[in-house]
Amino acid sequence: MFKKISIFGVGLIGGSFALALKRAGAVNEVVGVGRRMETLERARQLGIIDHACSSVEDAVSGADLILVAAPVAQTETILASIAPHLRPGTVVTDAGSTKSDVVEAARMALGPKIAQFVPGHPIAGREQNGPDAAIVDLYAGKKAVLTPLPENSAEDVEKVASAWKHCGAIIHRLSAEEHDKVFAAVSHLPHLLAYALVDDIAHKPHAGLLFQYAASGFRDFTRIAGSSPEMWRDITLANQPALLSELDSYLEQLASLRALLAERNGSAIEAIYANAQRARHQWITTIEAAEKQNTQGGD
Repeated sequence: MFKKISIFGVGLIGGSFALALKRAGAVNEVVGVGRRMETLERARQLGIIDHACSSVEDAVSGADLILVAAPVAQTETILASIAPHLRPGTVVTDAGSTKSDVVEAARMALGPKIAQFVPGHPIAGREQNGPDAAIVDLYAGKKAVLTPLPENSAEDVEKVASAWKHCGAIIHRLSAEEHDKVFAAVSHLPHLLAYALVDDIAHKPHAGLLFQYAASGFRDFTRIAGSSPEMWRDITLANQPALLSELDSYLEQLASLRALLAERNGSAIEAIYANAQRARHQWITTIEAAEKQNTQGGD
């Protein structure tokens, strides 16, 4: 399907994208572009990319599809470097965890070529980073959200959707604004909370003792604090308005719980816990049903 795909950022996200497309036989050549040549060379050794490219012009030339899989703060700079070499027929997409800021950056960088940019966000990840973290089935059965622009052609949107489908992903569509509000609540806030908790524990004078006795509950709750600090710094700042709104709501919930605890109001605390338990059970049941349906559909 694709003669040449160029990936800016060959770590977990970009690397897994390349591996999945190669396994599907959907691409002839994958070119990698990055800030560090040693990272690109490692990606080549792992079979993620076929060639490491130091020239943006060479990377863009003849590419069917370009994926920007770098931290969101780098998006405008990368797209600006691509823009002078971008020719008709080449589609650019991204994998950023925020979309409104990415769309704004793309409009600034690409100008009249904005129609060739189809924003996207694969909903998958691991706490590891770099090319060695890339796995071929990272996107299998996971959602990939596209937030198409009014300028995008249906053909270009479908080209991006097709690439993610070859990776095993299930395509969803939202507006950029809807996307950012949703993920502020269910992704960006949980990461902020996990980082904050581990940082708080680490700064206590008896941190060593606390970590010694931290068990599976602490491990599971804070797993995502092992993710890239640079990437999540950028996401936190990029989605500031929606994240501040969710954080304020959560602080109100914490204040309410603190008051109930101070009052020793066991029945009210239990009611909150029970509601959360029911909601989580229902969510898990919905996920399992969807996964089963997707598996049967694949058969």
